[in-house]
Amino acid sequence: MNRHRFVVVPFEQLSPEALTGLLEAYVNREGTDYGHMIPPSLREKVDQVRRQLKEGSAVIVFDPADQSCTVMPRHKLPADSTF
Repeated sequence: MNRHRFVVVPFEQLSPEALTGLLEAYVNREGTDYGHMIPPSLREKVDQVRRQLKEGSAVIVFDPADQSCTVMPRHKLPADSTF
């Protein structure tokens, strides 16, 4: 298997606009099924992920192989990722 490393990007280093754009893109592709519940608004979802970043339970990662960024739960971060 040809694994590659993720690079953790501290969310504090992104401009507020870039962070919001990244979080909006992330939550828009999450695809959660809320059943009969009213789904949270985009802003509520973004705020929830932003809290997870501040708490440290989620991180922003850059994937050099495909030149993209996403959000990942910290516990799923490969051990060989760089900070």
